[in-house]
Amino acid sequence: MEGVSSNRKFDKEQRKNRVSIMLNDSEMRALNRFCDHYTVKNRSRLIRETLMRAILKRFDKDNPTLFD
Repeated sequence: MEGVSSNRKFDKEQRKNRVSIMLNDSEMRALNRFCDHYTVKNRSRLIRETLMRAILKRFDKDNPTLFD
């Protein structure tokens, strides 16, 4: 994804684990439409970065704070 700053630690590590997902027809159409509209060249990278962003955001939200 162009214009998205990525975490260099993740980029330098070799990816050796495979994850497979299934999409229904409407989800696939939405993904294709997004990729066409924003000229996404690397769909795998888009999905990986989107997933990791959501996971890290949840970790940050669930992290206890000093005044909780």
